[in-house]
Amino acid sequence: MRYFLEHSYDGTNYHGWQRQPNAISIQEVLEGALSTLLRKDVAIVGAGRTDTGVHARQIMAHFDHLKELDADQLRHRLNSILPIDIAIQKVYLVKEDAHARFDAISRSYEYYVNLRKDPFSVHKSYYYKKILDVDAMNEAAKLLLNYTNFKCFSKSKTDVKTYNCTITNVSWENKGDQLVFKISANRFLRNMVRALVGTLIEIGENKLNNEGLLAIIKSEDRSKAGYSVPAHGLYLTAVEYPQKIVE
Repeated sequence: MRYFLEHSYDGTNYHGWQRQPNAISIQEVLEGALSTLLRKDVAIVGAGRTDTGVHARQIMAHFDHLKELDADQLRHRLNSILPIDIAIQKVYLVKEDAHARFDAISRSYEYYVNLRKDPFSVHKSYYYKKILDVDAMNEAAKLLLNYTNFKCFSKSKTDVKTYNCTITNVSWENKGDQLVFKISANRFLRNMVRALVGTLIEIGENKLNNEGLLAIIKSEDRSKAGYSVPAHGLYLTAVEYPQKIVE
């Protein structure tokens, strides 16, 4: 039987979601907790891998178990032994061939930029001192909807078959002393959101205009795009699946 594990975490103390040989990861901690409770080695497959320091409000993983489980009881027991910065939101039965990564039809991210120094947000948002033109950043962000090849925003050394992504929603929200970048797509490339935010910040500083952004996209060259903003301001907020995967 296959189960989906809906969870969230503060990524500050972890070297990303995926298991690492010499560093603690979300996957390692979850597999350890599941293995302890189910009294066998349990491997989980995640919806994707977040980088070191990135947070997740909602992310999925799946695991297999021979016997039917009391999903709500398992959720409660997992939360009782997991660290305070990892929480299980839901455990539910899905079809045997359901896949946390390959069946996802949409992913959403948010990136937080603080315009006022806030010691309580040091590990939760990117403090940026300069004044930004949010209207210009929004205008430029909408241009992304017209393109699908985002190789210029991808980490250079990455093994992917295609650099094509379909962005469905993208915007900046101005919340006074905080800016929130929101983006949804069918898939994302490694480092894509952080590189996008860094490039759009250059638009907001008037260092780059819309024509320059389009030239970067068409170049397919990462070195021409903006810098990658720090990981700690990034949140995976939602992963969506078709209803047909539910048992």
